[in-house]
Amino acid sequence: MNERGRGGGVRLTARGAVVSVLAFTLLGCLLQALFGPPALTGAAFVAGCAVAVALVNRRDLLTLVVSPPLVFFAATLLAEAVRSLGSASPLRTLGLGLFTTLSAGAPWLFGGSLLVLAVAWRRGLAGCVRELREELRAGGPAAVPRPRRGEAGAFAPEPEGYFEPKVYGTPREDA
Repeated sequence: MNERGRGGGVRLTARGAVVSVLAFTLLGCLLQALFGPPALTGAAFVAGCAVAVALVNRRDLLTLVVSPPLVFFAATLLAEAVRSLGSASPLRTLGLGLFTTLSAGAPWLFGGSLLVLAVAWRRGLAGCVRELREELRAGGPAAVPRPRRGEAGAFAPEPEGYFEPKVYGTPREDA
């Protein structure tokens, strides 16, 4: 049975999964601002991570696994920037808000990242890493060392026409 049959018909790309984690986290920040419990942002982040890793395409697991810390920071930065707009010293308020929110959210960040890693591993992350290694080994040309000065073949000119300007159209007759 293929993966589409097991998980239903909805699959997200890596971008869609990252955006869903961001949307969940921002929604948690909004709910925290409205209702007060500081755990709302973290719980929303972990829920967004769970949804994203469950719905992302298998080939995009590697991208999703590395993105939760960046998404958490971006959501926190955006939420704290909005909160600091009305203060007397917005820069100080932003810095202090970032410090306190990131410090308080660290366990949630680690939990969400660990959840994404565990579920992605179960869904085939090891295979994605293996495929990436094979592509990197086979894809790039072998590095050719440049000859040193004084050695034979030290001067390697650019291919013909490399620095010549491109001429478009037809030449005009000077009258």
